[in-house]
Amino acid sequence: MPDAPAATRRLPGRLTAPSPGWTTQADVVIIGSGVAGLTAALRLREHVGTVLVVTKDVLNAGSTQWAQGGIAAALGPEDTPEEHEVDTLVAGAGACDRDAVRVLVTEGPDAVRELIALGTNFDLDAAGELSLTREGGHHRDRIAHAGGDATGAEIQRALIAAIEAAPDIEVIQHALAVDLLLGPDPEAAGGKRVVGVTLHVIGEGVRDGVGAVHCRAVVLASGGLGQVFSQTTNPAVSTGDGLAIALRAGATLRDLEFVQFHPTVMYLGPDSRGQQPLISEAVRGEGAFLVDDEGNRFMQGVHELADLAPRDVVAKAIMKRMIETGRPHMWLDARHLGQAFWERRFPTILATARSHGVDPVTELIPVAPACHYASGGVRTDLEGRTDLPGLYATGEVACSGVHGANRLASNSLLEGLVFSRRIAAVLPDELPPWSDPVVDERTAGLVAGTVRRDLQETMTSRVGVLRSADGLGEASALLDKLAGNSAEQVDQDSWETTNLLTISAALADAAALREETRGSHWRDDFAERDDERWAGHFDVSMTDGVTTVTFHAAAATDTDLPTLGGAE
Repeated sequence: MPDAPAATRRLPGRLTAPSPGWTTQADVVIIGSGVAGLTAALRLREHVGTVLVVTKDVLNAGSTQWAQGGIAAALGPEDTPEEHEVDTLVAGAGACDRDAVRVLVTEGPDAVRELIALGTNFDLDAAGELSLTREGGHHRDRIAHAGGDATGAEIQRALIAAIEAAPDIEVIQHALAVDLLLGPDPEAAGGKRVVGVTLHVIGEGVRDGVGAVHCRAVVLASGGLGQVFSQTTNPAVSTGDGLAIALRAGATLRDLEFVQFHPTVMYLGPDSRGQQPLISEAVRGEGAFLVDDEGNRFMQGVHELADLAPRDVVAKAIMKRMIETGRPHMWLDARHLGQAFWERRFPTILATARSHGVDPVTELIPVAPACHYASGGVRTDLEGRTDLPGLYATGEVACSGVHGANRLASNSLLEGLVFSRRIAAVLPDELPPWSDPVVDERTAGLVAGTVRRDLQETMTSRVGVLRSADGLGEASALLDKLAGNSAEQVDQDSWETTNLLTISAALADAAALREETRGSHWRDDFAERDDERWAGHFDVSMTDGVTTVTFHAAAATDTDLPTLGGAE
């Protein structure tokens, strides 16, 4: 398959920003404070001189705290990593890196046990053992949860407590990463490496406004791109900043077209925007099921796991039924679970639904798919290295290869744990001598924050759950037009919007080129998966604001899965 031609649009090669008014340094800078970032910080502090954690809001404002369902690992007495591997590969629809999946499932159980040793209080059964449940795509009960449906919040609490007890880890809150600083590296393919990052800090004493942190390595753990779309389960901070700064600096993004839309997000009406309430897959794992307006259980016969099929299967089935009936949502029926069960197992979801006027104990919950998770990201190897020396990536911002075209439920927290541990195992021995930044010759620019609503509407209507050549072409043209709206002032809204536009354009380009349906990438004009042409990955790179999309063929990984006895 030939490489795609470079896009004709020109995006900012770096963000317009004031010159740094202050400077500090740390051996390693970690951008992001979720499970991936804080795990990396705690592991690295034992082996490097200084670790600085930078977070865009407060420590617990990222996506981790919103994770309801739990964390998947082969922890049950009858479960095995091999079974977890098969479920992950099947969900990934032939786009997983099998070696990365094997790393995830084999190292995952110890990573979860380390979380427990750190003080994370997972729910236990009557015998005092981990209470494990099941979610979509899993053939075993292997989801550990905490507080019923507050797993992410409990993990975040335990990690923050450990960070606060470690005086040798510095934290800067309310700090937006603006751009990476580059220095010379004669041995690197591009002749440069990461030697720092510029930040915009709000109200941090003398660190106010734009400054520079010089370092020997940067670990990106900044989360996803959910705010690209009008409706998402992601918090407001998820504006693709880490993806954009990596792309502008010369790192490669992979599999951007594989954006997972969670099938059961509470429908709040046609005018609702921003972060939407997630109705965890664990609710279906406990027996809830989907119905249409007439009460038909439309998942029956669609997949062997019915309502617990992989997320892409369920999201597509809901969308198809919505299109067939002309309805804006379907329904989730969990009334039979009863009030006592709801209050014990899903107290957070119960309270949230009631706050929006729906009582799941007595009423059906209106649900529709919404953007949930970016399976693609900054391309890494099995130790979290990117192709830009000095830059590592972990968690949702990274593409480690474990998720393929569709992330298996509750593998996200596990990925952050496992690959952050792997980064910490190699990075101390790879730190180079200190180096000063070179003059940044990339063309500066900034897109007006006022175009964000139009950008999100464009992505939702044309690059959302259901895609086509016509819609993607329209999206590309509209994004090009929006890129011409230069900001009149430099502020965080414009920085974030520029990042969103940068990632949106790259995502739309990749989606247009992948002429098939695979996992979470659904083309109504190419309805079938096509391993002969499209078993492989689209990589996006940028040189001073101009992107190039390249296809790399690879053998599909789920055509020779082992048969495992005993899986239910």
